[in-house]
Amino acid sequence: MLQGVFIIFLFQLIGEMVQKYFDLTIPGPVIGLVLLLLALLLVDKRFRSLGDRFEKGLDTTSATLLGHLPLLFVPIGVGVVMHISALEGHLLAVLGVIFIGTVSSIGVSALLMQTLQLRGKRND
Repeated sequence: MLQGVFIIFLFQLIGEMVQKYFDLTIPGPVIGLVLLLLALLLVDKRFRSLGDRFEKGLDTTSATLLGHLPLLFVPIGVGVVMHISALEGHLLAVLGVIFIGTVSSIGVSALLMQTLQLRGKRND
């Protein structure tokens, strides 16, 4: 598990460095996640034995982090409750953004899942 945490933090650090160096508006952790995804895709295809060790460390770590994912929403909920007066004037806009964001996220996720499933069937 420690190896997986190290890999995740390493890619987050690389993402932060890329973001600072190129002065991008995209957050460093997001860049790091994209780089981690690319690394997993490349390692899996090119170096099968290295990819297996790489993925095993991340499997345990990601399962543990996903088990504690609801805890990450507590600070957001506290922030919303503390600043509810600022949101009252823009309630309709906030609800609209939440609705549009949720629907678009579900749509993009469904399209991505469908594409990956079709690609997996072609490779079999």
